[in-house]
Amino acid sequence: QVQVVESGGGLVQAGDSLRLSCSVAGRTYSSYHMGWFRQAPGKEREFVAAITWNGDSTYFADSVKGRFTISRENLRRALYLQMNSLNPEDTAVYYCAARDIIKSGSYLPNLQRSYDYWGQGTQVTVSS
Repeated sequence: QVQVVESGGGLVQAGDSLRLSCSVAGRTYSSYHMGWFRQAPGKEREFVAAITWNGDSTYFADSVKGRFTISRENLRRALYLQMNSLNPEDTAVYYCAARDIIKSGSYLPNLQRSYDYWGQGTQVTVSS
């Protein structure tokens, strides 16, 4: 069974930085495209960033471009989301998601239905 676990959330002030981590237990980690999504109170879950299995391609929501970076270390089975210049609008529960690369169909990194496995989420709160 595949388990996805996020960590690194917390309470920070506007302008601060925070790095989220995600680990995937189960099959070989490099078998997954990975994504980050977030859900703010009273809002639907939205795409944040994604990275292909080999790290060659990355994708970002317009709201985080230039502030967030996504990276992965396959040997460590780790995914990271570096968040800089945080603002209160970034407050949300952040979810890590994994998509098996052998899954049929096109990989659309910004769509939730593209992913097979999800973590429980980690809370990020940015105070003004």
